[in-house]
Amino acid sequence: MRRADKAAETGSSAVPASLVGAWTLVRVDNVYPDGHRIELYGPHPQGLWIIDAHGRYSMQMVRAQRTGFAANDKSKGTADEYRAAALDSNAHYGEVWADGTTLHTHIEQASFPNWDGKSGASPYTLDGDRLTYTVAKPSSGAGEGAHGEVQWQRLP
Repeated sequence: MRRADKAAETGSSAVPASLVGAWTLVRVDNVYPDGHRIELYGPHPQGLWIIDAHGRYSMQMVRAQRTGFAANDKSKGTADEYRAAALDSNAHYGEVWADGTTLHTHIEQASFPNWDGKSGASPYTLDGDRLTYTVAKPSSGAGEGAHGEVQWQRLP
């Protein structure tokens, strides 16, 4: 469900002021039932999440150390270069809102095309300027029982 549809249904756009602003990525992990973690974008991922007062957002995540294409031409990559580029970055934009401890998103477009037009809900916590949300079923590299955990730090 899109934020606009939710607003019409409830009479509230439900974008908490505490979410509005710019956030830098701290971690993106798959977390397994035994507690071990896999860092999807390495130990020091880079990313930016911008949320405006109307709930529109843009999010980018990348592995800090990435290998360029040998041909220096995006249209002339090898299969391995394209695979690494797809797995080492993630971007999407859309709408975000929250109610209670649940963060809702509607993705309009994403670098991973399977997410285009998808909506989701994730439990989240906000501890000072640190926002953490969990994803029940990660989109890549997750084994049985794993969940995703994404953490952001508010920028000044």
